[in-house]
Amino acid sequence: MEKRLTKLRLVAIFAMLTLVLAGCGEPYLSALQPAGEVADMQYSLMVLSTLIMVIVIAVVTVIFIYVVLKFRQRKGEENKIPEQVEGSHKLEIIWTVIPILLLLVLAVPVVSATFELADVKPMDKKDRKPEDAVVVNVRANLYWWEFEYPDHGVITSQDLVVPTDERVYFNLIASDVKHSFWIPSAGGKMDTNTENINQFWLNFDSKRSEEAGEYFYGKCAELCGPSHALMDFKVKTKSRAEFDQWLEEMKGAKAVASSDLAKQGEKLFQEKSCIGCHAVTPVDERPEQARTAPNLANFGERTRVAGIMPHDKENIRNWLKDPEQYKPGNKMTKTYPELNDEELDALTEYLSGLKVETK
Repeated sequence: MEKRLTKLRLVAIFAMLTLVLAGCGEPYLSALQPAGEVADMQYSLMVLSTLIMVIVIAVVTVIFIYVVLKFRQRKGEENKIPEQVEGSHKLEIIWTVIPILLLLVLAVPVVSATFELADVKPMDKKDRKPEDAVVVNVRANLYWWEFEYPDHGVITSQDLVVPTDERVYFNLIASDVKHSFWIPSAGGKMDTNTENINQFWLNFDSKRSEEAGEYFYGKCAELCGPSHALMDFKVKTKSRAEFDQWLEEMKGAKAVASSDLAKQGEKLFQEKSCIGCHAVTPVDERPEQARTAPNLANFGERTRVAGIMPHDKENIRNWLKDPEQYKPGNKMTKTYPELNDEELDALTEYLSGLKVETK
């Protein structure tokens, strides 16, 4: 009896923990707050499937309770053997047809949505013009993201910039191991593989983008190494006019050190061979195999340092001093000599000044 009570207590504790943990998380990383056409479609399917499951559970529970109460053993009937009924064609038809109907109710919209979400014909047209479709090449790396706008010759990293109220098409690939591209508020995740390109599209609603604030959050959703949980990126949404202006500014951007300390940092950036991995202009014509580190052209405008820390000079300095402390297993660690305080200050000043957008 005592062992049974102990087991019941454990079951109750685990049930409570499950309930509590189910409510954990951040609202900006929730697929239950859709912010676009794809997210709306997928949210509707989640609601439909949940509704079907709840109805099935409710019906089965009612039948179970009814059977338990009606056919329970009564006093004085301990030796009574109830009528033995074997086989009922009516019941067999009912419990076969109902699941089939429920599957059809769910399958039809799921199949329809699958074909709709897989439609990337506008990005594959041979005579496609840049204004016909916004295309972004996404390349996942340990542990950062590269975003290339092939129709415009622009490359950036960590902060994805997209127009609102239109479909944005993505080519997904990984440069090292399998990753997974996921913007919870905008739509479901999709793998980035090393051997093939996956394609899909998302849409970002302008009204709900304003409600979300400065940006959406993106994550890697495939376990890829010790810093998998730190492989974040941000999504900045703009109107189409603002997006076009941003592209033009990126095309003409040049890295300029404005102060003596920044110029010292620029010199160090070249002497320490940082320039061999990081580009400081958005127009980077090197092949992707040579782009082994994030593009820093608009580093001073980013919302996070290394995708995870608040963007300020203190965190930039800390990252340069010891990147391994903040992202274990990253490929930047030990690729340059240890920096003294003066060098850290100079590089921090230079990187903070790498900006493109005009205010």
